[in-house]
Amino acid sequence: MPLTAHVAAALRRSPYRIVVTGARGWIGRATLDLLHDALGDTFAERVLCFGSRLAEIDLSPLRTIDQRPLRELGALPCQPTLVLHFAFLTKDRAEVMSESAYRAANRAIRQHVLDALDPIGAEAVFVASSGAAQYVDDDAASPPMRLYGMLKREDEDAFAAWAEARGHRAAIARIFNLSGPHINKVRSYALSAFLLDALAGGPVTVHARHHVRRGYVAIRELMSLGIALLLDPQGGVTRFSSGGEHIELGALAATIAAAAGCAVDRPAVGHDRADVYLGDDRRYRHLLDHHAIERVSLNDQIAETMAFLKNRVTPCCVQDPHAEDP
Repeated sequence: MPLTAHVAAALRRSPYRIVVTGARGWIGRATLDLLHDALGDTFAERVLCFGSRLAEIDLSPLRTIDQRPLRELGALPCQPTLVLHFAFLTKDRAEVMSESAYRAANRAIRQHVLDALDPIGAEAVFVASSGAAQYVDDDAASPPMRLYGMLKREDEDAFAAWAEARGHRAAIARIFNLSGPHINKVRSYALSAFLLDALAGGPVTVHARHHVRRGYVAIRELMSLGIALLLDPQGGVTRFSSGGEHIELGALAATIAAAAGCAVDRPAVGHDRADVYLGDDRRYRHLLDHHAIERVSLNDQIAETMAFLKNRVTPCCVQDPHAEDP
């Protein structure tokens, strides 16, 4: 599905080269598809991808994009550039790496990008942060969540400071729950796990024995907003979190099961502390309205994600071990 039409048109008219870091992860791949749809024949000359290593990114059987090592980013010729920054070692890596190694790796990624921004002519940067950034001081959060969130928050502040010091633009999004094509680690996310259950004929299984509340936004909606903010000459630094209609996982499972004609299987729900992972939907809606970006309904999000899973997921790509971001 495409970027919002007027955002895609504005991007086509703009003079900017577009740099995508962390291009092999979920958000990176989905964004490349969106950019290809928006830019058409000019995509190859306007979009450059960087990640942990030299690689090919297979977006479809007919669409392969080259990725260059992040260390080469600063060698690009200087010209007006938008940077879409997704490169980061994900929270699951924090669970298996030493704390010192995880800190060092993510801080090195950040510094590589920051050091390159001025030499390559960057005028605006989109930073994919995480809702985990608000749980840094929450003793109930796991140590890997707090570490991941702390480093994401450091990213937020570092790229905001870069933009403020130069009068440039930064759109910094704390991302909570996403939907849409190129979803990876599909058994780790409730939405994709439920959809896979439904595609297999059900039942849709909810393992949680307590209330779990989430809010989903489509990647195409989020990136339409992010790009609109980068193209806005009055934009400055905008920090926001992804919103989404609040829903309990039991209701999400029931919605998916009803569409697929199957049952829901869930143990009895107790009265333990609820698991709530939600952004500021009111603020997010305000930004969408201000930039005339239509919201993607939850039903449409479910349908779009299911279509991708039905057509693309095979046992070999259930989890991408090289993904650098969600």
